[in-house]
Amino acid sequence: MVNTELVFADENLGTWTEEDRFEVTGDRMGEYAAATNDPIDAHRRGDVGAPVFAIVPVFERMIEPAVDVVPLHIFGRGVHGEQDFHFHRPIRPGETLVSRAKMIGYEGLDNGTRAVVQVECRGADGELVNEQYVTMFFRGEDASNGRKAGELSPPHRLPEGIRDSEPVAKVAQHIDDDQTFRYAPASGDPVPIHLDEQSAKDAGLPGIIAHGLCTMAFASWAVLTEVGDSEVARLRRLAVRFSKMVFPGDDLETRIWKVGSRNGITTYAFETVRGTDVVLGDGLADIAD
Repeated sequence: MVNTELVFADENLGTWTEEDRFEVTGDRMGEYAAATNDPIDAHRRGDVGAPVFAIVPVFERMIEPAVDVVPLHIFGRGVHGEQDFHFHRPIRPGETLVSRAKMIGYEGLDNGTRAVVQVECRGADGELVNEQYVTMFFRGEDASNGRKAGELSPPHRLPEGIRDSEPVAKVAQHIDDDQTFRYAPASGDPVPIHLDEQSAKDAGLPGIIAHGLCTMAFASWAVLTEVGDSEVARLRRLAVRFSKMVFPGDDLETRIWKVGSRNGITTYAFETVRGTDVVLGDGLADIAD
C-alpha cells in the first residue's frame, strides 16, 4: 500500500536551479588546503584548487533542488551518503565560476531512500569545469515505497577481493582537535553538529563530528601525493561513500590499490579507515597518465 504522505514530486526531477556565481581567490583556496592539512604546496599557496575545494563554489546550490522533490518532513533524516566529482580542469584563482544543480533521481530501499543531485560548474565563458553527483540518504522507512525514478549516480564500488591484495600505498592521517573549527569557515559549511558539542548531542551524536567532505579532502591529497605526483590537473574523477562518522582526534589511514589502466587513464580504488572501521568506502580515483 502506497503511503501518500511520502510521495516524491517527480515532476520536478531534471529541473535546473538558478545559476549561482562565485569569485575564486587564491586566499580562499589556500585557506581550504590548510583547513584539510593538505601538504601540496600549490594548494597551500592558492595557485590551484585542491580537488574537494570544488564543493565550495557550488555549496549554495548543492541541496536546493532536493527541496522541490523530497517531502520536506523527511529532510531531517537526510545525510550525505556519497560524493562523486568529475573534473574537466582545475579551478584557478581570479576566475568566476557559475554553478547550477538539478535532482536527477531517487530509489527506495528497505532502510530509507537515496536521492541524487547533479551539479554543474562552469567558467564565465561557459567552459565546463567539473560535474558532481551528490547522493543523499534519507533514513527510516522506504520513503518512495520501493520506487525508482530518474537516474542515479555512476557506480564506484570497491572491486571484489581487492582487500586481499597489498595496497600500493598507505597514508597515515590525523584529524586535529580544532579541525572542524578551521574547516567550517574555509568551506562555508557552519552546520552546528560540527562546531557545538551540545548541538551534536541534541542530534543524537556522541559529540562534534568532522565534516564528511573534510575527510574526503584528506583522502584526495593522500591519493594525489602517492599516485598522482601531486598534480591536481591529472585527476579526472574522485568518488567516495561516507560510511562512518569521524571525530576530532581520530587517527586514520588511507589505503590505495591500483585497479588498471585504459585509454591513458589509470584507475585506483581506495578507502579510509579508523582501526577496523571503514569511514570512507568505495573510493575511486581516475588519474591521467
